[in-house]
This record gives sequence, C-alpha cells and structure tokens, in this order.
Amino acid sequence: MIEHVQLAINPKFQDWVLFENGTYIIFDDISTVEDVKKEAVKLMKEFGPVYAGGSAGDFSVIHLNLTEGWLVTGHGYGMYTYVHPSELDNESPNDLEIGLYGRSKRDSDGQNPEIIHINGSKAL
Repeated sequence: MIEHVQLAINPKFQDWVLFENGTYIIFDDISTVEDVKKEAVKLMKEFGPVYAGGSAGDFSVIHLNLTEGWLVTGHGYGMYTYVHPSELDNESPNDLEIGLYGRSKRDSDGQNPEIIHINGSKAL
C-alpha cells in the first residue's frame, strides 16, 4: 500500500502520514509540527470518523494515472483514502461504489487510528 500511496501523491508533497486502512494526511511542512504522530492521530480522530448527516459523508473520487486505484477525498485538509481495485468486488466500479468503500476505510482509520508509515523529514 505504501508504494501505491507514494505514486498517488504529487511528488512535491513529501511530508505525509499513512494509516492502517489507507487514509493518509499530507502536511505542508512536517518540520513545523512538534509531534507528528500525535498531530496526525488528532487530525484523524477529528476528521476521519463518518457520522450520518455530517460533512464526513461527502466525498469525491480521483482516478489515478501512475498506479492502480483511486483516492477518495472528503472534509479535512490534505486527507485522502487510497482504494486498490482488489478491495472491491466489482471489476468496473463506479465512483459511488469507490467513494462509499473509501469513506468506510476512512471511518475505520478515524475510529481506531493506527499509523503504519510516516514520510518526510521527521519520519521517526
């Protein structure tokens, strides 16, 4: 998953944190963040969970060119969820199917945020 996410992110963004279910947060400048892990978990807990009728339910789907899959966006600056085609039952999913699945992954990361990778200058 890390390789797919690296290919999905614009190379000008080098500071990001990836969570267990594929949601990641891009930081503008990770060197200005005192505790990257703590800040990433805080943001994930704030913007990751999906509640009925809340803004977390809104999403859009980005089709990727440099790797397989899609990114699902939602509220929360710099927060995206990677969805690989193998995760879906349908071989030709539409944006609604992709978005709903990605949103459920983001909700899982928001409910139980487990960091699996930190990329950037403070990748400790």
